[in-house]
Amino acid sequence: MRTIGELGVVLLLVMLITQAGARITSGQTAPASDEAKRFIGTWRLVSDSSTGLMYYDGLGNMAAQVMPNRARPKYAGAQPTPDEAKEALTGYLAYFGSYSVDERAHTIAHHRKANINPGQIGDDAVRRYEFAPGDRLILTPIDSGNRIIWERAR
Repeated sequence: MRTIGELGVVLLLVMLITQAGARITSGQTAPASDEAKRFIGTWRLVSDSSTGLMYYDGLGNMAAQVMPNRARPKYAGAQPTPDEAKEALTGYLAYFGSYSVDERAHTIAHHRKANINPGQIGDDAVRRYEFAPGDRLILTPIDSGNRIIWERAR
């Protein structure tokens, strides 16, 4: 008959093996280099017209949400009307997925697994990156010159 302590050790080993297997089979890779690890954390959008947060974790996951700085009326009822729903979503960006860093090209790719915009689910959003003074991160979409400035949250 096994003791409770032996069963606890066996259970702990099973949990650790399961977690290790989940990370290996998830298809994600954790950032390995010091440069890639600089992304890890919470970032706030620096903008007069929008507010937003972006998160990168040490397992290769990320999420971003940005919304315009404008008054949005509350819904009149429990469910929005089509016009109310359109007004609430216009200008709102929200997605999550994994990310990968290409240090040679100085780009980061957001591999979007889910998105408020159904047409962008499964797309990769690739941006050039630059770490700037003041704990800032500047992202520039590769297909535009629009510089998006983020500041590390404290």
